[in-house]
Amino acid sequence: MRHDGGDTVKQESTRGASRRPADVTVTPFGTLPDGRPVQRFMLRNGDITLEAIELGAIITTLMTPDRRGERDDIVLGFDTLDGYLGASPYFGAVIGRFANRIARGRFVLDGVQYQLARNEGENHLHGGLRGFDKVLWSGEAVTENGEPGVTFTYVSEDGEEGYPGRLDAAVTYLLTPAGELRVRYRARCDRSTIINLTQHSYFNLAASASDVLGHMLTIHASRYTPIDAGLIPTGELRPVDGTPFDFRAPTAIGARITLRDDQLAVAGGYDHNFVVDRGSSRDLILAARVAEPASGRTLEVRTTQPGLQFYSGNFLDGSIMGKDSRRYAHRSGFCLETQHFPDSPNQPGFPSVVLRPAVDYAEETVFVFGVE
Repeated sequence: MRHDGGDTVKQESTRGASRRPADVTVTPFGTLPDGRPVQRFMLRNGDITLEAIELGAIITTLMTPDRRGERDDIVLGFDTLDGYLGASPYFGAVIGRFANRIARGRFVLDGVQYQLARNEGENHLHGGLRGFDKVLWSGEAVTENGEPGVTFTYVSEDGEEGYPGRLDAAVTYLLTPAGELRVRYRARCDRSTIINLTQHSYFNLAASASDVLGHMLTIHASRYTPIDAGLIPTGELRPVDGTPFDFRAPTAIGARITLRDDQLAVAGGYDHNFVVDRGSSRDLILAARVAEPASGRTLEVRTTQPGLQFYSGNFLDGSIMGKDSRRYAHRSGFCLETQHFPDSPNQPGFPSVVLRPAVDYAEETVFVFGVE
């Protein structure tokens, strides 16, 4: 977690920004049950188009070209707001206050025990019953150095889902001419709290309803955090060497997913945090790369975060009707969620997720799209 002092969230999120962005279009995307309107922001830069909405700061559409130059949508989601208000498995959303799981929904901070909402059995998952994915953010179109973007802001009040302190959060999506989607997270609190933000897009670089098992994945991680039956980390940092979790060389997602392995069995596939090989660096580094052989599309993930959750779409089962009346079958999308480690508040050996008042939370992830 990088912290830098001085600026408020609003100042940080709008620094260098124009109020009249030429490459951002804002349109309605429906109305919430309580009557509040939801806006959609369309960003265009070169061959990349991104659409995101104020509900959950959700990325609803991401158009990229294949090796023939044909553009298609490579993220899972819905055509209308109603889909995201229903049984969405966090498609495209920003997750918070704490991404991933916290055991029994409990943690101790400065000698005080806090009880969070328990929304996955006895555990807390992805911010609780009404996490950041389910709230209405406020969007503002911006440009930085001529590049189109949108900044979403949200105020999480003290006690929301059981978390201490008020948290002012901002997430910026920015498209660059180099085929990059830059995702910047900023936050400040008025009382010590915990924070772990991520982006939960499901990718399918083939832009089809087929599974993603043929995608070639590289993860720059020599260790991962094994989990127990509740998908909670045991606290061990286990070497990937000689296991189905060794993606240090390009490997098909499905190459070892059916092997007999206790960790694959407990998660029904891959749903694990990888410890990014970054040494002492706090800068953006390459954490993962994916290539889809048929389309030629590639995706690189660079991040300042210490962890990367690789999820192979194990719980997709064909029951969700998505875009263009497409049913999302088993493993038809994958997630690469940059993050701090799951259950970090209860694991003293993991990097800290504590945020103190008057200290800025600042993390960044860059998704780079290309072809080969």
